Amino acid sequence: MALLRQTHRCLLHQNRNFSASALAQTWFGNVEQAPKDPILGITEAFLADDNPKKMNLGVGAYRDDNGKPVVLDVVRQAEDIVAGNNFMEYLPIGGLKEFNQVSIKLAYGDNAQAIQDARVAAVQSLSGTGSCRLMAEFMHRWMPGSKVHITKPTWSNHHNIFRDAGVEKKEYRYYKPSTKGLDFEGLIDDLKAASPKDVVLLHACAHNPTGVDPTPEQWKEISSVMKQKQLFPFFDMAYQGFASGDCERDAQAINIFMEDGHALGCSQSYAKNMGLYGQRIGCFSIVAEDPKEAVKVESQMKAIARPMYSNPPLHGALIVSQILKDNKLKQQWYKEVKGMAERIISVRQSLKENLESLGSPHKWDHITEQIGMFCFSGMTPEQVDKLAQDYSIYMTRNGRISMAGVNSQNVGPLSEAIHKVTTQ
Repeated sequence: MALLRQTHRCLLHQNRNFSASALAQTWFGNVEQAPKDPILGITEAFLADDNPKKMNLGVGAYRDDNGKPVVLDVVRQAEDIVAGNNFMEYLPIGGLKEFNQVSIKLAYGDNAQAIQDARVAAVQSLSGTGSCRLMAEFMHRWMPGSKVHITKPTWSNHHNIFRDAGVEKKEYRYYKPSTKGLDFEGLIDDLKAASPKDVVLLHACAHNPTGVDPTPEQWKEISSVMKQKQLFPFFDMAYQGFASGDCERDAQAINIFMEDGHALGCSQSYAKNMGLYGQRIGCFSIVAEDPKEAVKVESQMKAIARPMYSNPPLHGALIVSQILKDNKLKQQWYKEVKGMAERIISVRQSLKENLESLGSPHKWDHITEQIGMFCFSGMTPEQVDKLAQDYSIYMTRNGRISMAGVNSQNVGPLSEAIHKVTTQ
């Protein structure tokens, strides 16, 4: 009898284990493996390569002429000032107020009428990705039925951000492969075909991934068409100062739209222009029609942020605020960000000249005509694959070169490799 009871207990225990195991399998058994991020895949292949002369030209992070990460001197100085002078309390949902104020002045101008009129709603965000995500969710809640129009091509995460917010996306023509420049006629035609109240995502400067920007005259026509069509401009400004070396010049598109009387949105990031990649520091702002509307809009921006991440981080906001409110530090930052931009411009020139001196039958003017961190080289996916296989040079398969990874030591070998794969 005792043996039967023992056997029964064992069977019950086994059944419970089996049931728990089966139940656990049903919870996540249908979860599929997510596709690898293209950039992550490039980095993994680069790290696995034992060639000492390998190059990683996929990651969009600045490197100095020795290929090393950079922390700006002005950032270190600001860190020394703010260290130990603040508590570690939560920030408000909207972030550090002083940070938001200096950020919108950088984007719209110190003397912008919209700021003086208190028409700018602004919250601190989790860098540029966070700003775009807040805008996407704001659209979903408060601009129902509006589609977002995104450049073809664009930064790949733009598609993920608006898709996850449930916002319908459409692409508009932007890059023209035959000229490796702007498809301005196609762009204008597509904007004219857009529906009123739709949102158009615009890259304020240093378009990612093409490096192709409209001229001031073209920006004026884009603004005029969007005004006529009642389209809402949303600027993604990830490279202010880093593109040309001049913060005012890099914000000229926004200023043109402001002068034309647009209500608009803006995403700012301090990852590239201050090197604060890991601090996840940015600002999301909307220029409203009047102060009362701005107050309501900002309240809803905060309502969206609250369940997402509750409140933003403190340290990066303190660094940026210290730099932008202190004129001496601000001028030093202008000088350092100009130095980063000029290094990128210099290696662009070297790459173009090297390819021409090697006798390339192709035109490479687009290398220096494009601007910012990335060069849309025009190479095919097969040519990019050959660069990786034969020369240990890694980049995204659309031919986008991160010029931040090019320097005076590797631009020669890079030029020779590109010449070989594009002439075979």
